Amino acid sequence: MHPSDSELRDLLTRSRTIAVVGHSDDPERDSYRIGRYLRQAGYRVYPVNPNVSAVDGQACYPSLASVPEPIDIVNVFRRASFLPEVVRAAIAVRAKAIWGQLGVAHPPAEARARAAGLVVVTDRCIMVDHADLGIPLHE
Repeated sequence: MHPSDSELRDLLTRSRTIAVVGHSDDPERDSYRIGRYLRQAGYRVYPVNPNVSAVDGQACYPSLASVPEPIDIVNVFRRASFLPEVVRAAIAVRAKAIWGQLGVAHPPAEARARAAGLVVVTDRCIMVDHADLGIPLHE
């Protein structure tokens, strides 16, 4: 069960802070390109990856719990098998939404997130949806 375009538009418009779990420091990786797109769109993007120290000079955080401010959207670039772990962490930090990129879906973890009150989007690209829905840039 995916949110409607109207619900996605609302989520992307009201959100300001996005934690990108699995953010790479390699410009050839999708997580890097999409993280950069989200920054250019005006979001505060926190890279979360325990194996990377920085992305373009910005500190990379080892976990969602270490991100220094409340998170609106947890954008997941990990294999679907890691989604239950990411959902637990997102619930613990009181994130408002979890967004699994293309290929990232795990129905039991999604149900757990919904039961905790998170908006759940899976198997979709946040960059594509942001562009297709015509979300204005944040100032």
